[in-house]
Amino acid sequence: MPTRPPHRLRSILGGSAGNLVEWYDWYAYSAFTLYFAHAFFPAEDRTAQLLSAAAVFAVGFLMRPIGGWLMGIYADRKGRKAGLTLSVSLMCTGSLAIALTPTYAAIGPLAPLILVVARMVQGLSLGGEYGASATYLSEMAGRKHRGFWSSFQYVTLIAGQLIALALLLVIRSVLDKDDMFAWGWRIPFVIGAMLAVIVFWIRRRLAETESFENAKAADAPPSTALALFRDHPREAFTVMALTAGGTLAFYAYSIYLQKFLANTAGFDPATASAIMAGALFLFMCVQPLAGALSDRIGRKPLMVGFGILGLVFTWPIFTTLETVRDPWAAFGIVCAALLIVTGYTSINAVVKAELFPAHIRALGVAFPYALANTMFGGTAEAVALWLKNQGWERGFYVYVAALIGLSLIVYLRMPETRDHSRIVED
Repeated sequence: MPTRPPHRLRSILGGSAGNLVEWYDWYAYSAFTLYFAHAFFPAEDRTAQLLSAAAVFAVGFLMRPIGGWLMGIYADRKGRKAGLTLSVSLMCTGSLAIALTPTYAAIGPLAPLILVVARMVQGLSLGGEYGASATYLSEMAGRKHRGFWSSFQYVTLIAGQLIALALLLVIRSVLDKDDMFAWGWRIPFVIGAMLAVIVFWIRRRLAETESFENAKAADAPPSTALALFRDHPREAFTVMALTAGGTLAFYAYSIYLQKFLANTAGFDPATASAIMAGALFLFMCVQPLAGALSDRIGRKPLMVGFGILGLVFTWPIFTTLETVRDPWAAFGIVCAALLIVTGYTSINAVVKAELFPAHIRALGVAFPYALANTMFGGTAEAVALWLKNQGWERGFYVYVAALIGLSLIVYLRMPETRDHSRIVED
C-alpha cells in the first residue's frame, strides 16, 4: 500500500534524525580526542597518545566498507527499517562502551582494546547507515520531491558534526581543564548513547518502504556482493567513480580545510574553527535548495556543474587561501568551495539509489560508496599532509582537481537518473 503524505513526512524526518545522531556520535570522537587520549593510552609523549587515538579513528574508517557490505545485504533482505534500527543500535553500543570503559591506569591494555572494538562497531554502523538511510529516504520520498528529501542526508551529516563541536565548546565553558581530562570527555558519548536509544525507538515505529515490500512480494533474488558485481557491474563501478571526486572534494573542502587555514594560511586555530563552523552551517542550509533544484532540472546538471567548477577552481581556491589574511575573505572563499561541492553532496544519495533495482539497492548504494569513500575521502587529509611534508603542498590541489575531472567524465556519460530512475514507485 502506498505511503500517505503525512506518514511519509514522519518517516523521512525519523530517518533523518537517526542519521544526525549517527554522525554526531562519529564526530564526537574526533572532537574530544584531545581530552580522552591519555585515558586509553600509556602516559608517554602527548603526541604519541594523540597519534594512537588517531590510528583508532582510522581503524573505524576501514570498517565502513565491511559495514556497507554486511548491512547493505541486511537492509535488502530484512527491510530498510530493520537496517536503520540495527545501525543505530550498533552506534549506541559503541558510544556507550567508550563512555563507560575504565582508563588505562585502571585496567591496562584492555582499555585501548575496548576502544578499538568500540570504534570498529561504530565503523560498521556508519558504513551500513549510509546505504540504509540513502535508500530509505530516496524510496520514501515521492517522485516529485525525491531530490529535496534525500538531500537531508547531508543536512544531518553536517548537523551532527556541528553539534559535536558546539557541545565541546559548551562543556569546555562549564568545566575546568582538570575535570575535562578526568571525566568531562565522557559526557558526549553518554549523550550520544542516550540519543541513539531515542532514535532506536523512533525507527522501530517507521513505516517500511513500498519499494522493499514490492520486491519482497515479487520474490526477487537475494542481495549478495557477487550478484551486485555480476548483474550490475556498470552501476556499481559508476557509484565508485562518481563518489571518488565528490567525496575527496568534500573532505578537502570541509574536514581538511580547517587545518589548512591554520597550518598554511596562518590563522589561529580558534579563528580557523569559527570560519569553518560558519561556512559549514551555510553549507548545511543550502543542501535542500540544491536537492529541490534537481527535482526541477535533473540530477545531471548539478553533478556536471560540480565537476566543471571543481576542476577549474580547486587550484585558485587553495592558492588564494594560502595568502589571504582577512577572516571574512577566507570565509567567503570557503563558502564558495562548499557551494561548488553542493552539486555532489546534495544529490549523491538519490542518484545512487536511482541506479539500482529495489532487491539490491541498499547494497548497491552502500558498498561501492564505502569503498570509494575509504580510498579517497578517508585518505584525503593524510595525502594532503604527506605532500605538505614533502615540500609539494600544491600537489594536493592537483590531485583533488584531477580526481574531480575523472568523476566529471562519469557525470557526462551517465544517464539522467531522475528520468530513468529504477525507483518505480510514486
